[in-house]
Amino acid sequence: MDKDRLEGAAKQAAGSVKEAFGKLTGNAEAQAEGAAQKTEGKIQNAAGGAKDTLRDATGR
Repeated sequence: MDKDRLEGAAKQAAGSVKEAFGKLTGNAEAQAEGAAQKTEGKIQNAAGGAKDTLRDATGR
């Protein structure tokens, strides 16, 4: 498993927590930062998945 997949999953989780905290406290800035962090994690996770697929296809 590519390290980007692990780091992306961690960013998604942290972003979810930050977004929920923002919603709970009414802090729009924290909520927006959390949503952005979740999106960044999803993108990084997808990039890691693509690397894994490429690695599996080429046998490396």
